[in-house]
Amino acid sequence: MHCPFCRHQDSKVTDSRTSDDGSSIRRRRQCPECGKRFTTIETASLMVTKRSGVSEAFSRDKIVSGVRKACQGRPVTDADLAKLAQTVEENLRQTGSASIEAHEIGLAILEPLKKLDEVAFMRFASVYQAWDSLEDFEQAIADLRDQ
Repeated sequence: MHCPFCRHQDSKVTDSRTSDDGSSIRRRRQCPECGKRFTTIETASLMVTKRSGVSEAFSRDKIVSGVRKACQGRPVTDADLAKLAQTVEENLRQTGSASIEAHEIGLAILEPLKKLDEVAFMRFASVYQAWDSLEDFEQAIADLRDQ
């Protein structure tokens, strides 16, 4: 890691701490050349592979915006959506994979959304799983009632 002040090619780590949510590491560094201190934040990248084969970085904002449409008119706050997105990301990171299929993200959203709001779950699942008949809805409602 080079120094942002004098551009020296090396630095010494003086302190390392994990963030509260465990998704990043904050490191305090000191340049041996100029003696100035600076902070770096390191995160493990999580890539999403779309159906088209294109890869892009994982984004909680995309989860929030996609689920927000299903929660329209429901008693779900922005804080609830942020927590849901964090839960989904943590579940995906626990798989240990650096690349996730887009389809797996949709599946990872379903269970936390069901716990958050059943109507929003039905809306999201109907689009995500491409339900095309009343029987699909009836089966999902029956499954919810059984749980």
